[in-house]
Amino acid sequence: MRVAIAGAGLAGLACAKYLTDAGHTPIVLESRDVLGGLVAAWKDADGDWYETGLHAFFGAYPNMLQLLKELGIEDRLQWKQHTLIFNQPDKPGVLSRFDVPDIPSPLNVIVSILRNNDMLTWEQKIRFAVGLLPAIVRGQKYVEDMDQYSLLEWLRRQGIDERVNSDIFIAASKALTFINPEDVSATVPLTALNRFLQERYGSKIAFLDGSPTERLCQPIVDYIEARGGQVHLKKPLKQILLNEDGSVRGFSIRGLDGAPDEVIAADAYVSAMSVDVVKALLPSEWRSIEFFQKLDGLEGVPVINLHLWFDRKLTDVDQLLFSRSDLLSVYADMSITCKEYADPDRSMLELVLAPAKDWIDKSDEEIIAATMKELEKLFPQHFGTENPAQLRKYKVVKTPRSVYTAAPGSQAYRPDQVTPISNFFLAGSYTMQRYLGSMEGAVLSGKLAAAAIDSRETQLSHATVKDLATAS
Repeated sequence: MRVAIAGAGLAGLACAKYLTDAGHTPIVLESRDVLGGLVAAWKDADGDWYETGLHAFFGAYPNMLQLLKELGIEDRLQWKQHTLIFNQPDKPGVLSRFDVPDIPSPLNVIVSILRNNDMLTWEQKIRFAVGLLPAIVRGQKYVEDMDQYSLLEWLRRQGIDERVNSDIFIAASKALTFINPEDVSATVPLTALNRFLQERYGSKIAFLDGSPTERLCQPIVDYIEARGGQVHLKKPLKQILLNEDGSVRGFSIRGLDGAPDEVIAADAYVSAMSVDVVKALLPSEWRSIEFFQKLDGLEGVPVINLHLWFDRKLTDVDQLLFSRSDLLSVYADMSITCKEYADPDRSMLELVLAPAKDWIDKSDEEIIAATMKELEKLFPQHFGTENPAQLRKYKVVKTPRSVYTAAPGSQAYRPDQVTPISNFFLAGSYTMQRYLGSMEGAVLSGKLAAAAIDSRETQLSHATVKDLATAS
């Protein structure tokens, strides 16, 4: 069976990979000239990489890890020490660590919290633990029911100290969703906490050893093409063409660089595009269907990713760090954490600016100037001195609509991968799956979409055989 897939991000590529495993022929169509979607990366004139986001992999990403294993590239993940590291704004340059011991979960995470005396008092730790008990004991159903509350509302309902929010959850919320605790659904951080508490290495972090485009996406493409599938860049979806019964007749592809438009016909069709693009390209005939109307409740969150190259080493920390800054979310010195970006003498900091809604329309110069002021607080020993560190160059990557905005109540708007249209399916981290808006969620959504397509094809084949048997 031929399956046309619009979008070569992780969702689309994962969907195509698992379709080839099931014996089908996917044709992946990507609008841009680069693979990866929200994990895309490019090289600048100096040959240095810059990325759409700061991509950290967690031990609680079973589908991503399984995919890497199936591709034979699991060794490309550079696992870091099992710890979470936070900056202390009231003590510039000082880091606070939650070192997770190698003992069974959830004791390992609990011990890491109990051992940390920099950020929380014993009373706050006890209130924190008691407040989390319902999520641990009552499981994922409870976690999903908490979508009616913002994270801040949930914390207050549980009697968890306000300082736990300011010290822990603001940083975690911005890292997971790019928005603050008062704006994010409680379901998102509680889902992450559940995974971290239930899996021994769930909170362990890894970085890819190079750019996601080359080291992760290209191997998936090679796998697909080796088994008869196709992946095409610069093939933007122009229109979804319909049959009289409302099913999909073909994908109309806009021709670029002087090429004519073309129509890609297949047996089944998948949108692996972001939810905002899907909404824009929905055929008018589908807009009255409740399934598609619910998509109006979802929209992408603005994200800004920053890359700053300096003339010296600013840190020796080989890990993701939570900045606990009003402006910045998480950061890492990629010259240390990533093999391909390694530089023994100079730092390249990659940082996420969040929330980004008030900054997305500002100039790169304004964004970098504000970021440098924050870095003076994070690295006081390198700035404000007689010989301050010098910024050699920078790159600002703006994504006006990234993963879906995980606001309270958004779970009700997230669609299944199977749509009411018989031959049209959805993939993307905004679709319903347990890992929300993440790389893991994107991979799982593609896997689920592929399974749904294969299941439907099997059902149709069995129905055809039954009809033939009846006719004979």
